[in-house]
Amino acid sequence: MVKVADLPLPASLKECYLRAGIRELYPPQSECIEKGMFEGKNLLVAIPTASGKTLIAEMAMHHHIARGGKCLYIVPLKALASEKFEDFSGKAVKVGISTGDLDRRDEYLGRNDIIVATSEKVDSLLRNAAPWLPEITLLVVDEVHLIDSPDRGATLEMVITKMRSRNPGIQLIALSATIGNPGSLAQWLDASMVTSTWRPVDLRQGVYYDGTIRFHEGERPVRVISKYEDLNLMMDTIEEGGQCLAFVSSRKNSEAFAKRAAKAIKADSPELENYRKQLEKLADTDADRVLAVCVGQGAAFHHAGLRREERAVVEEGFRKGHIKCIASTPTLAAGLNLPARRVIVRDYRRYSGGEGMVPIPAREYHQMAGRAGRPHLDPYGESVLIAKDEQEVAALFEYYIDAEPEDVNSQCASEAALTTHILSLIASKFTRSRVELGQFMEQTFYHHQRKGQRILNAVIDRSLKFLEDTEMVVENGGLLSSTEFGTLVSQLYVDPHSAELIVSQLGKAENYSDIGVLQTVCATPDMYTLYVANRDLHYLEKFVFEHDRELWMDLPIDDEEEYYRTLKTAMVLNDWSMEVPEAMICERYSIGPGDLYNLVESVNWLLHATGRLAQLFAARYAREVREYEICMKNGVRRELLPLVRIPQIGRVRARRLFNSGITGPDDLRAAGEERVSTILGRGVARQVFQALTSKEHASPRKDEKTVKGPGNVDLSYFGVGE
Repeated sequence: MVKVADLPLPASLKECYLRAGIRELYPPQSECIEKGMFEGKNLLVAIPTASGKTLIAEMAMHHHIARGGKCLYIVPLKALASEKFEDFSGKAVKVGISTGDLDRRDEYLGRNDIIVATSEKVDSLLRNAAPWLPEITLLVVDEVHLIDSPDRGATLEMVITKMRSRNPGIQLIALSATIGNPGSLAQWLDASMVTSTWRPVDLRQGVYYDGTIRFHEGERPVRVISKYEDLNLMMDTIEEGGQCLAFVSSRKNSEAFAKRAAKAIKADSPELENYRKQLEKLADTDADRVLAVCVGQGAAFHHAGLRREERAVVEEGFRKGHIKCIASTPTLAAGLNLPARRVIVRDYRRYSGGEGMVPIPAREYHQMAGRAGRPHLDPYGESVLIAKDEQEVAALFEYYIDAEPEDVNSQCASEAALTTHILSLIASKFTRSRVELGQFMEQTFYHHQRKGQRILNAVIDRSLKFLEDTEMVVENGGLLSSTEFGTLVSQLYVDPHSAELIVSQLGKAENYSDIGVLQTVCATPDMYTLYVANRDLHYLEKFVFEHDRELWMDLPIDDEEEYYRTLKTAMVLNDWSMEVPEAMICERYSIGPGDLYNLVESVNWLLHATGRLAQLFAARYAREVREYEICMKNGVRRELLPLVRIPQIGRVRARRLFNSGITGPDDLRAAGEERVSTILGRGVARQVFQALTSKEHASPRKDEKTVKGPGNVDLSYFGVGE
């Protein structure tokens, strides 16, 4: 075994590891060192969850930093970025995190030794030529198997290709759970391969049927305490001191399981009572209140519909061992570090549009199973599938437990994905001609896998034709260059098809309308739209009838479903900007607070892009779009814009002030702190007046643009308060 004390690492990091009880490396970590990690060799590390991948990356980063290098750590999810930021902080190096605005260069990040960012943010930094990127000496790519993702894989692949092209001497360490074709990926990355089945906690995988878990090594009876098999499996683990993760197919199922689990567990402790109270304070919807009750008894559910604050409470309670079981959709398996003694994969089928219920991939099962077993806490980990009959027992062993994970394949042949990346290559001057574009694409994983350009060339030709037809790119004498339009679209980080739709609708609109703008941006490829059930159709059709003059897009003959998905999404956001209470929106449209937050975050970005595009092509609407962006960000009507620009004042406080006759900063000063305290409370009023004073004396930033709103009020700064 390799001892930490013998490693070529800074003394401060060694001391940190020793304090944490890490004295020797795990076998896969030792193999990374043997294969040249400290000599600058590229590595593909494909090993099970909890086998120490993060420590491998951290050791390599500190080794680079000690020699004057700078490190970039790419993650797939914002939540995972925050987790890694916490992991890497407090160890005598400067750590930065960037997951936000996609048109900023973020020069300040260059002051850090380690920068943690999502692949989309890194792609944006490359497009906007962040000056510190050439200083990166080590690139770490976490969850590199997501190159296979239909939604995000092409971006990750292009980021890796760009970084290797821009920084030829860069060391690359790619981290992954087990994948079917590690050799192919390692070859593309010019990397040595580290694969292993070693885990710090033994993993047993089995299938539960008729009161017994069947393993290859034998059987384990489970005490039957309920007619529900998942509850029997859960209580079996909890009664011997373990915790459970139960993966189910939908949010509704996760909430139903958590309610049954809470009733079965009936835990009671001061810690759980504290978590319950925290969640009750956050609760607006029935689902929020159900979560609080469940957590108070030791169970929880976890899915994307929850607020981030709610997920944080659940995750903390589970990590500390107070919450005994979490029922989750598969999102929890995609990165967050929440291991448990037993993982119950209850639902191995999930709904897919147009296909109905389909089996999940083997790779996804293995990712869930990898969460079983807490290092240093559990004597073993168990992953258990549930069969409905004897024949299904054998099928589940064959298709999941004994199956190899699927191969990872490039997604770069998708025309929709490639068009945006071709534009970015041209706009950022990575490539200046068709020849150079072809040469760049030869460095991709797609070309490595296919060893041919015929299909790719056809996709490139179609993408270039679209970009030329829409006047984003021009070709002169064999040289490719982006127009002002193309450069702006690339820097804004929107899909060229989205930009073309927005510009087209702005140009055709006879009159401005907020709902028209919303309908347009929600119809773009960049916007996720909500599912429409049959029960939704009556109010959607009613809305079309009542707002016909304001809508910019007519109902198409051939795709009614997509039209109504777009419209429902726009209606949710319109309600938010009209100050409809969050709980009412969630109930009206059958969504969670987390869904609303994600929609608002996405549309804010698209409204920002729309405002910039309007300045270029439809100046008559630019101011109104910009104002509406601020309305959406704060969830307020236009009449509250002068108030929400003041720090500490958000939608609720602004409405209280407005209804009391205070409509802007001048009214606020005239009213005085004493009167405002009767409306907002003494402590809040003091904060508001302090913020108002500091804002008046603050010098504007050099890069700050002034935007005027109603009454010629400066809207360039706006705070989001309560």
